[in-house]
Amino acid sequence: MIIMTEFWPELLTKASWEKLQKLKKEIKDFVVIGGWAVYLWTGMHKSKDIDIIVDFKTLNKFKQNYDLGKNPQLRKYEIKLEKFDIDIYVPYFSKFIIPATDVMKKVSSIQGFTVPEVEILLVLKQSAEIDRKGSIKGEKDAIDIITLLSKANFEKKKYFRILKAYNILNYAGELERLLKEFNPKNSEHVGMGFKEFQNWKRNILRELRHSN
Repeated sequence: MIIMTEFWPELLTKASWEKLQKLKKEIKDFVVIGGWAVYLWTGMHKSKDIDIIVDFKTLNKFKQNYDLGKNPQLRKYEIKLEKFDIDIYVPYFSKFIIPATDVMKKVSSIQGFTVPEVEILLVLKQSAEIDRKGSIKGEKDAIDIITLLSKANFEKKKYFRILKAYNILNYAGELERLLKEFNPKNSEHVGMGFKEFQNWKRNILRELRHSN
């Protein structure tokens, strides 16, 4: 039996998870994206930073309760904590490959948290991985993408409908590129041994090509 290896230190992810749970009680209305959304869908890979989308009413709640900074360059608001950050995105100001307003409409509820649908989250994660390819965070993005593909109830045809709807069909090629480049040594982070991962990768590549 392969034991899944966490990517970030446990003390760090524990503090971040506790903060996310506190936000759910304090603020309530937000959509969890990023690594924590992947964790909520799959139960694997606790995250470090907290990434959320909020409307402007909820943003005002954050302004009242936290030292909230605005980052015009990265088009987000942020709360800098000692061990991790809370990155807050809002409609129109923040730029996503899928507009934030659309992300907020296509959601599910897991453990009391609102998260994007699996296929929407996958596209958002792909966008992050493309931007951060070659970095430590980009490596975690790649692991998150593999985790969603292998552990969540991912609908391939729905994924391709999303790519067509937002005119980003090139993301299918990017996904194939990521699967081919993914370091097999990182398969331990998705709970698979080397041989199992290679077999899974071969099958998922074939299925994605036939679904397009």
